[in-house]
Amino acid sequence: MVSLALALFVQTFAQGQDDMRRTVEYLASQELGGRFPATRGDTLASEFIAGKLRKLKFKRVVKDKKNKGYYHDFTYGKTEQRTTHNIIAVVPGKDKRLKHEYIVVGSHYDHLGMGGEGSGSRRPDTLGVHPGADDNASGDAVVLELARHFKKARPARSIIFAFFGAEEQGLVGSKQFLEWMKHDDRRRINLPKTKDGIVAMVNLDMVGRMRDKAMSVSGTGTSSSFKAMVEEVAEQNGLHVTCIPDGYGPSDHASFVAQDIPVLFLTTGGHMEYHTPADVPSTLNYDGMQQTLDFSQELITRLASMPETPDYISVPSSQKMSHAKFKVTLGLMPDVMGASTIPGLRADIVVAGKPAHNAGIRSGDIIQEINGKPLKDINEYMELLAELQPGTTIPVKVLRGEETIVFQVHLTPPVR
Repeated sequence: MVSLALALFVQTFAQGQDDMRRTVEYLASQELGGRFPATRGDTLASEFIAGKLRKLKFKRVVKDKKNKGYYHDFTYGKTEQRTTHNIIAVVPGKDKRLKHEYIVVGSHYDHLGMGGEGSGSRRPDTLGVHPGADDNASGDAVVLELARHFKKARPARSIIFAFFGAEEQGLVGSKQFLEWMKHDDRRRINLPKTKDGIVAMVNLDMVGRMRDKAMSVSGTGTSSSFKAMVEEVAEQNGLHVTCIPDGYGPSDHASFVAQDIPVLFLTTGGHMEYHTPADVPSTLNYDGMQQTLDFSQELITRLASMPETPDYISVPSSQKMSHAKFKVTLGLMPDVMGASTIPGLRADIVVAGKPAHNAGIRSGDIIQEINGKPLKDINEYMELLAELQPGTTIPVKVLRGEETIVFQVHLTPPVR
């Protein structure tokens, strides 16, 4: 019996990974052209996700629309208007008291299309399909597996599974969803009467590139029980999780925290392929995605069964020093998750042509000193950066493998 149970577990585990891989490979395929809102690729992506939900027989959210019961349509744009959708489905809670409280589990399914100037591409001079495998086909794949699990498991609270459109255009889909929930709509079904019925939001964005079993969870201070819950589940799953108290940031959870809804934002962080044509399915860590799935499944299970409604705590943004306040830039993206166990701050992405790259610093280097001052985390990095002046040259000490190297970095102002 034990061997049979183990065999079934291994089979289910492998099936989940295969399903996630297939989802990513389709959504990030050349055929979908980067999933820019209101394009053929956007339509195909939304049909694929809605088809999965329909096959699993989820509760729809809109009536009187043939085969469109999972679509929340919206139009956005001032100079050029585009119509796209959020794809939404509901699992009703099984607890008589808690089923009237809803948790939103979300990810965005759009991306940058063909890139180009003003698109958000990190290679704006290169027109080509930006597949968005990590951003955010990875999140969609995990959320679809979560939806499959909770459809069978029947949580205590109700869960809304939301795949947001036009996130890359300024969190448009999640904002439109919340606006929709503020107003009465006779076509809306199986959702809370107003947004006040939403008691928490869990957002997954860029969860496909886990390194060293590390991930970041933001919003852990937006409700009094969140940090302890996250840390307990992380320990149970053998993950190194960095908790960030506030719920701000450039993804859909920010729309919810702006409406005084507590949030948790899961991500495995940035990389060199972010917002480029090189963000392809073969670069993803599918074992890491499985770990993210296991972690988020347990986290949502606990959140859905909390005896008391999660309270909301307003937490000031930890991003106190906005980009505009810095007089200089090194041209790198530091490891916000603190995944490295070595003292210092890892440079996840070093941008070609910027000061750090010109000096010889490369992605993966661990910065241990800036201008003779040691640093250990993102907060100290921000503080040191704010002290620096353009036009000066400073020493930056890094650890590359087992070698310590000091580079002379000539500082330039950030591009406004």
